[in-house]
Amino acid sequence: MRIAVFETEEWEHAGCLQLRPAHEVICTTAALTPETAADFADAEVISPFVNSRLSVETLRAFAELRLVVTRSTGYDHIDLDYCRAHAITVCNVPSYGDNTVAEHTFALMLAVARRLVEAANSARQGRFDSHGLRGFDLRGRRLGVIGTGRIGARVIELGKAFGMHVVAYDSVPKENLSANLGFDYIPLTELLATADVITLHVPATSDTAHMLSSREFGLMKPGAVLINTARGGVVDVVALVQALTEGRLRGAGLDVLPNEPLLRDEAQVFRQEGLGIEMRSLLASHVLLQMPQVVVTPHNAFNTDDAVARLIGVTIENINAFDSGRAINVVA
Repeated sequence: MRIAVFETEEWEHAGCLQLRPAHEVICTTAALTPETAADFADAEVISPFVNSRLSVETLRAFAELRLVVTRSTGYDHIDLDYCRAHAITVCNVPSYGDNTVAEHTFALMLAVARRLVEAANSARQGRFDSHGLRGFDLRGRRLGVIGTGRIGARVIELGKAFGMHVVAYDSVPKENLSANLGFDYIPLTELLATADVITLHVPATSDTAHMLSSREFGLMKPGAVLINTARGGVVDVVALVQALTEGRLRGAGLDVLPNEPLLRDEAQVFRQEGLGIEMRSLLASHVLLQMPQVVVTPHNAFNTDDAVARLIGVTIENINAFDSGRAINVVA
């Protein structure tokens, strides 16, 4: 099969080239867009990462396409309806970074709780004192986990290890998980009103779009902290800026923001139409980047040696399984 692998770093090439000589493999550092797709139009298999946007316009460029293997757990960057209509199989990597993302969640939580970025910057600039840098303990605080899939479950375990009182909300509660890990499911409104730290672990779907907006921030306990390592679109960032500016929230730790492609390449604004709402969220994202009580990382929660090795390994397994007629990890 002819395979095109997008958004690769140099270290990934050796892994992807394990598919040779059985397959013809091309690796590129470029993200997949309608413009870059034309150079790989004869590919039967494409493997994007999350910065590629597999829209209808992009996918139409591939006349021979049979398989999309995203090197991620999430697949909201792929037009699944188009793939289903054109008999294109879509596979993901469902569980390469559960503990990895959970640990990053706590890295952000600790960074906000102990004002680590401000403290490090102060010391680096020669101001070696603790004035204005007082934080708070995690032990004894109430941790509200929204979404109790694999990552959420690992976050609950870590929260218990820190001595936090853990509660959770899920649209489909898992009673066995609750019993095994020792936490309680409660209604979302109660979680928002009582949790000291709220952390998001839900997929990007039509049901979770702007799951936290003005109404939800209004329900939150004054002084709460928000952590988001899920997807940027789950949070209305305009409403988040307002909640932080008004002092309702103490701080936030964010690994994801909406419209991340625009943050990486803002010139795209001039190549698209109808960006009114996106422009507001883009401006709000820039405001968040400048707020001292907010810690933002660049969608980096997955990025450890261990996790990316698992990521490449499962991607290769997905391609080989499809080629042998027994596709695995199929999402469409």
